[in-house]
Amino acid sequence: MIQTVVFDAKPYDREPLQHASVGLDIEWRFMDCRLSAETATAARGAQAVCTFVNDRVDRPCLEALARLSVKHVALRCAGFNSIDLTAAKELGFSVTRVPAYSPYAVAEHAVALLLALNRKIPRANNRVRDLNFALNGLVGFDLHGKTAGIIGTGKIGRIAAQILRGFGMRVLAFDLFPAVEWAQRYGVEYTDARALASQCEVISLHTPLTPETYHIIRRETLQLMKPGAILLNVSRGALIDTKALIEALKTGHLGGVALDVYEEEEGVFFQDLSGQILHDDELARLLTFPNVLITAHQAFLTQEALAEIARVTANNLAAFACGQPFLAESALA
Repeated sequence: MIQTVVFDAKPYDREPLQHASVGLDIEWRFMDCRLSAETATAARGAQAVCTFVNDRVDRPCLEALARLSVKHVALRCAGFNSIDLTAAKELGFSVTRVPAYSPYAVAEHAVALLLALNRKIPRANNRVRDLNFALNGLVGFDLHGKTAGIIGTGKIGRIAAQILRGFGMRVLAFDLFPAVEWAQRYGVEYTDARALASQCEVISLHTPLTPETYHIIRRETLQLMKPGAILLNVSRGALIDTKALIEALKTGHLGGVALDVYEEEEGVFFQDLSGQILHDDELARLLTFPNVLITAHQAFLTQEALAEIARVTANNLAAFACGQPFLAESALA
């Protein structure tokens, strides 16, 4: 029996994890709080912890977990910028992630945001509910014949590109490691980052957050973008410099921005703050723009994705308990 404490556990996490662990001898303890150095004591008596994107698994947290004899950290997400891997290795932790749960879920959400923003569907829906059937201010543009830019052509970026090609868009792509054969098959053109920024009506971010990609969209990048362009981010919030983004919106240079992630989303996203004061001034400012559409990190949230996250997480925990190899591409430490 391996006891595992699941931090930042939501109702939609619990059932899939319990279902996936049938027969695997895993005992779950679900916690509402996020993991940090201050909350690590909740893992007392457990051999493993299971964390999500906004848990803070830094060195002080890992040291606290090590004192409790926790030996394994299972990230139930693909990104791993929330954990100090150097400290984890030094302290003897094994670390796993879910390398690919449903790239279709995230790519489809990016396109859904694009369609909703471009055709002003949230605004139109609100009007109709108020019995306002006027069409003034609801003009969008055809995607067909326009140029879309995909920054990052991993699994998610490739699927997003293929969907946009299906709309009849020209698709440019930028990646340090181009998938040339795939691009030739789907009619995608690789180019450099500056050319992509300056030629596209739509730019969608699908790259992980690393020191090299931090604020990859900043003032200089935004100035290169075509007037009226739409920017999409369903990857990691810190890919975009929020201050520079607000300035570009204030000047009217950008046609619209759709975000499923936000640079300072920790403590805000995944929480019900209705009836409270929002203390994040930059997020509050973004919410005032009529051409900004924000969802709270829900791109992954499909039945298929949750089931796959649970399957990979449970199987890796079972492998850890038995001293067996982890699933392919899962091990980080």
